[in-house]
Amino acid sequence: MTMPADSLNHDSIAVTLTKEKVAARFPSAIATLGNLVRIPGIAWDAFPAENLEKSAEAVAELFRSTGVFELVEIRRAEANGKVGAPAVVARRAARNGRPQVLLYAHHDVQPPGDASIWQTPEFQPTLIDGRIYGRGAADDKAGIVTHLTAIQTLVEMVGENFEVGISIFIEGEEEAGSPTFRNFLDANRDILEADVIVVADSANWTTTIPALTTTLRGLVSQVVEVQTLDHAVHSGMFGGAVPDAMTATIKLLSTLHDDHGDVAVEGLHSSKASDLDYSEDQLRTDSGLLDGVSTIGTGSILDRMWTKPSIAVIGIDGMSVAMSSNTLLPSVKSKISMRIAPGQEPEKALELLRAHLLKNAPFGAKVTFGEIELGKPFEVQSGGWAKLLANNSLSAAFGNESVDIGIGGSIPFIADLLEVFPAAQILVTGVEDPDSRAHSPNESIHLETLRGAMIAESLFLIKGNDLRVK
Repeated sequence: MTMPADSLNHDSIAVTLTKEKVAARFPSAIATLGNLVRIPGIAWDAFPAENLEKSAEAVAELFRSTGVFELVEIRRAEANGKVGAPAVVARRAARNGRPQVLLYAHHDVQPPGDASIWQTPEFQPTLIDGRIYGRGAADDKAGIVTHLTAIQTLVEMVGENFEVGISIFIEGEEEAGSPTFRNFLDANRDILEADVIVVADSANWTTTIPALTTTLRGLVSQVVEVQTLDHAVHSGMFGGAVPDAMTATIKLLSTLHDDHGDVAVEGLHSSKASDLDYSEDQLRTDSGLLDGVSTIGTGSILDRMWTKPSIAVIGIDGMSVAMSSNTLLPSVKSKISMRIAPGQEPEKALELLRAHLLKNAPFGAKVTFGEIELGKPFEVQSGGWAKLLANNSLSAAFGNESVDIGIGGSIPFIADLLEVFPAAQILVTGVEDPDSRAHSPNESIHLETLRGAMIAESLFLIKGNDLRVK
């Protein structure tokens, strides 16, 4: 549905009042965020499942406490004979032709990683210089608290009889690859179906400039084994005549990039990124690139990070230095993670990667393929009223014009949302900023950026309550 642009603008008085309401709630919201951070809910088999249960129940209770939903439940789906992690769903149906808005976030978190690198306790929220540190503080418990605060602010501004519909989906296994996500959507379609889906799991351009994510790269992950011998042999007796699997693996992996650092797999798609100013100095600051180490690839930095393919070798199973001996290894496994540009089908990209590896196998080494993971890229195809309203809401909340950005990472489940709810407009929004360090030690959320996200989502729901879309 096309709407006049003027109908999507915010009244300055409403913006001021919304900011005041969020400011009054902000200390409570930060305390709620801290309570969630203290729960180490990790959806990996190696970690206690009871923490995920505790996390889901805490989140469910938060949305029950609003008193606005017809239903708030913890549900699970099953895939490949395995029951998935607990997710929280809630629904309040739209009335009188107002839009139904689905608010998504996830309550599970990454493992803490190396404790020695953390400057604060991993699951103890700690305030330092305007940032709260702790695993999940940014990814994605800040998203949960943003949704909660926006609903509470909507009630304060409009009243308990508001007409915009709100559905909630707080996933419990996003960091584990969302294995039951598609089955969950199919089983809970009646609760989750919406006109607009707000995915609060991305980032802003800076701490003061808000953004909508309009492109995401897809993912192709491939485990590959290189074998040269049927058993290990003495490196002194046979070295120089017999190729070992580690040498063959290193030579094979080195063919994945050309001399400029561009991906050398033929046939992969590339496109152009947004024309935003992003310098090499800023890249070095944001990434921690060491002095003297050059960047890789050609084209603009944002092209390289958002809309061109990239490859990283994220794991090798060989022999550790501590356990090494004078032995030629018979086989070595490695894991290749390839990000693909918007517009690229992951199945085709996998074919191209495998063809490259087989073609470039050194010494006639035997190459076999193991586990894979595929995730589709995402690109906003058209504007739509929801995107325009979201841009207006972000600009009003932050006091700076919202920009459209890409993200080099992947959110594969967005493709499932598009397939199950093809009529829905999808908004990928941000509670994070470039220094949030999601997935890394010292993860944190910038408090003023979080406040801006809360104000923006509140404004979106308040204006949504005035719109007729059906």
